Amino acid sequence: MSEYDRIAKAIAYISSHAGSQPSLDDVAAHVHLSAYHFQRLFARWAGISPKRFLQVLTLDRAKQLLRESRPLTEVSDAVGLSGASRLYDHFVQLEAVTPGEYRRYGIGLRVEYGIHDTPFGKVFVAVTPRGICALAFIGDEDRDLHIAELHLKWPQAAIHENPGSTRPVIDSIEKGGAADRPLSLFVSGTNFQINVWRALLHIPSGRVASYGDVAKAIGHPRSARAVGNAIGMNPVALLIPCHRVIAETGQLAGYRWGENRKQAILTWEIARHER
Repeated sequence: MSEYDRIAKAIAYISSHAGSQPSLDDVAAHVHLSAYHFQRLFARWAGISPKRFLQVLTLDRAKQLLRESRPLTEVSDAVGLSGASRLYDHFVQLEAVTPGEYRRYGIGLRVEYGIHDTPFGKVFVAVTPRGICALAFIGDEDRDLHIAELHLKWPQAAIHENPGSTRPVIDSIEKGGAADRPLSLFVSGTNFQINVWRALLHIPSGRVASYGDVAKAIGHPRSARAVGNAIGMNPVALLIPCHRVIAETGQLAGYRWGENRKQAILTWEIARHER
């Protein structure tokens, strides 16, 4: 079993047993590790201790965040965060084009990709001189599929593996946006999708919004379901923070890359924001 698989299994166990407040020994035994090694492994991958994870892992906390969050249209850069809690969203610039333009821009363009470990599993990252064009969580069998998708999206481009050019993206995410310059995203989508993705960039780290909140923010208050579809098509995980959108009830409401992973990312952000 890989380290990430152990952590995912531990997160699932903690989530399903949160009401009984499982001990460190209980969770460690579930993933067949000593308490000492499990504590170190969990903290390295999730960024916080198992105890802290359990503390912020409650439905009531999610509901509280929904009540506390200001309307997305009122959120600004002046949120008063510093250090490890800086909003990396403020260091993201999104440039969007139509699918047809996206393909034409491939002529003479170099696209480089790499696969990296993160606290939440392996990610596939692809970059162009104009910005990051893909970031997705992957399993061991998904590498070739994502490479094929790059060739489909960029049939005119020169596509090469170069983890050195994509590593700075992961470093910036793990440091909470502490990059030398803003990260640029270069994505394609419909006008509606782009508007949804831009709205997501205004949800602060450590906060959540409902699908209805996002629908209101883009001027389509009755389009929560369509918002959900657009969120599901997000081409850049983490940097376009679709993980911060949950149901009105406070339930996680699914995630393209797995609900356990969504819970881990949210809990990690909440803990970093509050410490």
